[in-house]
Amino acid sequence: MTLRQTAEAHPGLVHLALAVGGFAIGTTEFAAMSLEPDLARGLGIDAPTVGHVISAYALGVVVGAPTIAVLSAKMSRRTLLIGLMALFAIGNCLSALAPSYGWMLVFRFLAGLPHGAYFGIASLVAASLVPADRRTQAVGRVMLGLTVATIVGVPFATLLGQIASWRWVFGLVALLALTTAGLVALLAPVDAPDRDASPLHELTALRRPQVWLTLGIGAIGFGGMFAVYTYLAATLVEVTGLTPRSVPLMLAVFGTGMTLGNLVVPRFADRALMPTAGVLLLWSAAALLLYPLAAGNVWTMTLDVFAIGLGGALGAVLQTRLMDVAGDAQSLAAALNHSAFNTANAIGPWLGGLAIAAGFGWTSTGIVGCGLALGGLAIWGIALIVERGLPAFAIGRRHARQ
Repeated sequence: MTLRQTAEAHPGLVHLALAVGGFAIGTTEFAAMSLEPDLARGLGIDAPTVGHVISAYALGVVVGAPTIAVLSAKMSRRTLLIGLMALFAIGNCLSALAPSYGWMLVFRFLAGLPHGAYFGIASLVAASLVPADRRTQAVGRVMLGLTVATIVGVPFATLLGQIASWRWVFGLVALLALTTAGLVALLAPVDAPDRDASPLHELTALRRPQVWLTLGIGAIGFGGMFAVYTYLAATLVEVTGLTPRSVPLMLAVFGTGMTLGNLVVPRFADRALMPTAGVLLLWSAAALLLYPLAAGNVWTMTLDVFAIGLGGALGAVLQTRLMDVAGDAQSLAAALNHSAFNTANAIGPWLGGLAIAAGFGWTSTGIVGCGLALGGLAIWGIALIVERGLPAFAIGRRHARQ
């Protein structure tokens, strides 16, 4: 019995269970950014150094996604999802107990290991339950857990960190992860491992140029959003003039933009996948370019933060793109999508931190972000040229051979 046959009657419940895991992941990933001032005080470090804690988590995602996807090739997807959430719970529980900055780096790296593999496998399971022309919408539903986290989970976590301690936030995320493991065990279909799957077979995805180009779009193009979001709380206080207690409301605006994007954009992507990705990159570049101009006024800042959030729909679009170009090596390619986005999560805060440390101000992250979005758009253009074999590209290749 196939995965789809066992769950065809209840795809919505399976999507809900998977989205709860996305909610847990989104809460810990984005709350770590919004809790930047509290983490700095609690660990005895400065604001730019907090970026290293965030980057440690992102590095865990980058390393863990391909490693777990390859080594678990012969596991059933349901069993793997339960195990990944258990590991995620352990990493966050340890983060809540971290005694020092050094240990925090280690524990955030551990917590990041299952992130990419979870979203990758969850996306494959979600897409397998619906017709082919609704795959991006199914992936978007899983991603809704992450985006709803930015509306509800992150503002609540930020408030909890301010009232009590950031340690309680990571403890709460660990509890959410265990809840997800239970829901997946209860609701997800029991599936048999693919007999033809193997670690070496999964690695064949890396032979495909379009896989690398799609990953490049995410790794560079998505970095712009992270460059801004990481330092958004500090910018709102230092530049916009909001009080710390008002910051969660603005974070909810960002999350509302991401949620609306994941509800609406996949419908267009299921009809025209790559054009939708290109439009999203252009949208992000424009919104990020306006960020320094908008930051001085609370109303223009609200509109711009919402617009930047809309660009977050790129994740679901590129996830489906990887399903199309990965051939039979679906698990590795799906997991690598989140390695790419967390490469962006490492690059964006790092470059944004460099700009701030160099004295260009908190809003300079918008210019950095715009550059990264345009870089992703350039890679998107190369992917189209390679895929369509445009005459100029073909002529160039012939000249090179001669």
